[in-house]
Amino acid sequence: MKRKLVLENGTEFIGEGFGSNEFTVGEVVFTTGMTGYQETLSDPSFHKQIITFTYPLIGNYGINPSDFESLNPFIGGVIVHEYAKTESHWQSEINFNEYLKRQNIPGLSQIDTRALVKMIRTKGSMKGKFCHLEENNEEVVKLLKNTELKHHVAEVSTPRAYNAPAEGYKIVLIDYGMKKSILKELSSHRCDVVVVPYNTDAQTILQLNPDGIMLSNGPGDPEELTDCIKIIRELSGKVPIFGICLGHQLYALAHGAKTYKMLFGHRGANHPVKELITNRVHITSQNHGYAVDEKSLEKTPLEITHSALNDGTIEGLEYREHYAFTVQYHPESSPGPNDNEYLFDRFIDLIEKFKESKKN
Repeated sequence: MKRKLVLENGTEFIGEGFGSNEFTVGEVVFTTGMTGYQETLSDPSFHKQIITFTYPLIGNYGINPSDFESLNPFIGGVIVHEYAKTESHWQSEINFNEYLKRQNIPGLSQIDTRALVKMIRTKGSMKGKFCHLEENNEEVVKLLKNTELKHHVAEVSTPRAYNAPAEGYKIVLIDYGMKKSILKELSSHRCDVVVVPYNTDAQTILQLNPDGIMLSNGPGDPEELTDCIKIIRELSGKVPIFGICLGHQLYALAHGAKTYKMLFGHRGANHPVKELITNRVHITSQNHGYAVDEKSLEKTPLEITHSALNDGTIEGLEYREHYAFTVQYHPESSPGPNDNEYLFDRFIDLIEKFKESKKN
């Protein structure tokens, strides 16, 4: 069945519809990963976004129960050049199209995804809507311009605290839209993890007697999360902190920095990042549309540790006196690569150094 995508600048793309027939408005973005479409679909940071895959064939290995980053996806839609109607993998339990139908996610295929991505790279991410062919584009554009998209952390965070027990250091993981792989990585380091909602106050967190605090990834504009920023400010210096993606941005804001919305963001599993102290280049997995403003760091205690080689944006920060560091990318490596898992070892080392400093 034919359907079209209408963007808020009036451009339309006509193609073949698949997935759900229920159309919603979303921010149209693109991701450059060649694999890992299932992890991408289930990443809570894509809340209310319509994902354009630059890789031309999606769905060839189907959907399996092991690769989800959340139980239910929060995305607004999917755009592909072509999707595999028949999957081929021994773990697959359902094909790509049937999964989208089951999750009520609309899709569009057989369009020029390269032209769409070039438009986003030039004009920036913008709102869009899947429509029936007979719908009036001018009316759709008017709707899009009058629609305000809110990427609510409250909708993707856990509603209540829970424990993933182990016999190592106790880590409190603040869930702003956590990917399952972050919890999995901490568990593999024998951490006793307590996952708490995004709005858990600092006193409650400290009463759990954590050895370290993890600030997770999540969707939306970090500057809107004023209560979260206040909580992080109250926690800073009392226990070692490791922030990822949105957690990185919130930590920077808590110490006087500013953030800004990028033209089209970084999304994919192939972004080169340079670690400044070693000059080593890591290939990273990323998903963010906001970044920390470098000029705003001048009067803060934060130091830049990592930089994106493609555009020079900040990819890592450190506050040595408070035993804290953050990265903009995803070291839990899901979908890959595994270059950056060493940062979890660094977090454990930081906890041990903090404990040693308290003895002296």
